[in-house]
Formats: sequence, structure tokens, C-alpha cells
Amino acid sequence: MPPHGACLLGSVNLASFVLEPFTESARFDWERYRETVAVFTRMLDNVVELSGLPLPEQRREIMEKRRHGMGIMGLGSALAMMRIPYGSDDATSFTQCVMRDMALVGWRMALALAKEKGPAPILEREFEVTPAMLAKCHELSQDGVKAGDKIPGRVLHARYSRYLRRVAELDPGLFDELARIGARFTHHTSIAPTGTIALSVGNNVSNGIEPSFSHSYYRNVIREGRKTKERVEVLSYEYLAYRELVDKDASPEDLPGYFSTSEVDPFCHLAIQAAAQRWVDSSISKTINVPTDYPFERFKDLYLKAAELGLKGCTTFRFNPEAFQGVLVKEEDLKSTTYRFTLEDGSVVEARGDEEVWYDGEIHTAANLFDALKEGYYGRY
Repeated sequence: MPPHGACLLGSVNLASFVLEPFTESARFDWERYRETVAVFTRMLDNVVELSGLPLPEQRREIMEKRRHGMGIMGLGSALAMMRIPYGSDDATSFTQCVMRDMALVGWRMALALAKEKGPAPILEREFEVTPAMLAKCHELSQDGVKAGDKIPGRVLHARYSRYLRRVAELDPGLFDELARIGARFTHHTSIAPTGTIALSVGNNVSNGIEPSFSHSYYRNVIREGRKTKERVEVLSYEYLAYRELVDKDASPEDLPGYFSTSEVDPFCHLAIQAAAQRWVDSSISKTINVPTDYPFERFKDLYLKAAELGLKGCTTFRFNPEAFQGVLVKEEDLKSTTYRFTLEDGSVVEARGDEEVWYDGEIHTAANLFDALKEGYYGRY
């Protein structure tokens, strides 16, 4: 983001478009998905006027560019409901198609809205080409553009954005029109973490482009009046759906092999991110969960592979209670971790992470009490 940059975010829940889940006929409703993206694009553009940003510089920034970041959530849940393992070739192909269609429909709406309401103001301005611009964008020189030339923003945007040139391969006529008229906004897609909305609005659908963290796990939640976070058990959306539609008595251990979790091979995470990034013009939030005992050489190779794939970023998470427990926690990690508390008299008390401890008038899990005392937020809630 530029200084005082502002970008509205919104996510489409992919799990809600799966028809006949868990059956051999399970499929994705592409037509309804495209209709939703079109309506949602108009909605996000409308929200620009309602954003209520606190600083005048932020308000100028968003009104000039009218950028928004449409993304997805529920990818992992949708894949499970269609019986596709996360990270498989079918999963990466599906991810790329979802983001490709979002991009194409979104830019078609960018033109339609520009015709109806006008393009983003910044695209109506003229920009003087500088040597720095020529150095970064060789396509300008290839088209005979020289330093000092003046080019409308709409032309720079539609013709010389490498991302939009890729999208233009799908519909060249669309981008001829965008260069002539301008787009309603400068940016369209960004995949956010969606942790809170995936849990609340999506009934714990998988967040962002992640697989579900686990199909039965604990979430550490801040509760008013409590001195530490409260451990709350949650079940994944696809697990709940499977129990409702297929087997009401199924335990997490009974689920078919296509029910993936964050424990998939870390390199599968990279494949999904690369598939999505091709059609995303802004940012992607993606976390690769690696086992606590993951070998260093394999860990290093993750970052080398991310660089090889041209990914914009690479984030990893390794469960390490001495450093940070995390918001989402698996029961087996808690049971296998011993926490040590040193009392005022120097004595040491040990407890498993999932054990309940009475301290200062309240019952806490050992893991949450340890974190609250270590991080210094004990009693602040």
C-alpha cells in the first residue's frame, strides 16, 4: 500500500456454491458464483463512499483510486465437499479457475460501472513518463514511449500493468475499452485472512485460501471479565456438514482422505498460493503450518521454492509454546507440551497444556495461563 493507502476488503464464501456435496455428483455452481462476484463488485464500489476513514489523506487516497480487495474464504471447505484433496492438481486447477473468473468478471464490472458512474479519478489524469518508469516497465520503450511523454492514467493502467495484460489475454476487447474509458477502480482482488468472518458468518468455514486448521480443535477467545483467554472447542464447517448429510456419528478420525487440514505437505500450500496469485492484483494472506520437528533443510527449501514460483510473500508457522502458542491450537499439541511455572518461593509447578489450573480465583488452562503471564496481558480483559 502507498502512504495513507486504503483498501476495502470483502470475501466470497466458496463453500456456499457447492452442489450435492460429498457425492459423486458434487460440483461447483459457476454461474451463480459469477453472478455473485458481479453484484459484490458493485457493492464494494458503493462502500467507498461509506468507508468512514479517519484521516483526510486516507479519504483522498480511496476516492482517487476507489480500490477494493475482493477475495475468497472457504476454499478448503469447498474442496472437501467436492471430494478434492487440498494441494492436489485438481485443487490447484480449481483455485486458479475461481480466481481467474473473479478477475475477469470484476474487470468487466469495472468497465460497466465506469460507463455508468465514471472511472476512478486518478485514471483520468495524465502522467509524465519518467526514466524510472521506463526502467521498470520495458513494454513502454517497446511501444516507442520516451521520457517526457504524457500518457493518460487509464492507458497506463489497462495497457502497461503486467497483471492486467495477463487478464487481457482472456478478453482483449475489454481492455481496449478500459484504455479508452477507464476502470471504476484501480485494484480489484486481495485475499485476506478472513479468520473472524469465516468463524462467525461462515460457521467456521476454512479461512482465506487455507485448508481447515483441523476438523476439531480449540480456539483461544478473549472474554470480557476473564484474566486469560478462554479455550473454546470448534468444529470445521465441512465436518459439521458431513455429519449432517452423510454420517451423524462420524468422528474426525472417521473422515475420508479428501478431508485435508493445515497438516498437508507444506509444499502443497505453495502450490495453492501460486495458483491463486496469478489472478490476484494485490496481496494474499497465506500461512504454511510446519511440524514442530520439521527439518531445517526442508524448511529452507520452502522459501527457495516460494522464490522460484515468484510468490509475493511466504509465511510459516511452527508450534513453539516457548515463543508463541497461537490463536488456534490442536488438542494433541496441548497434551504433548509441558508448561513450567516458577512460584515466588522458587518452586516449580508443571502442567500439561490442556490441564486446568486454579490461579488467582479463576480456572485457566495451563497453556493460556502461561501465555498470559509470559506476554504480559494477564488480567487485562
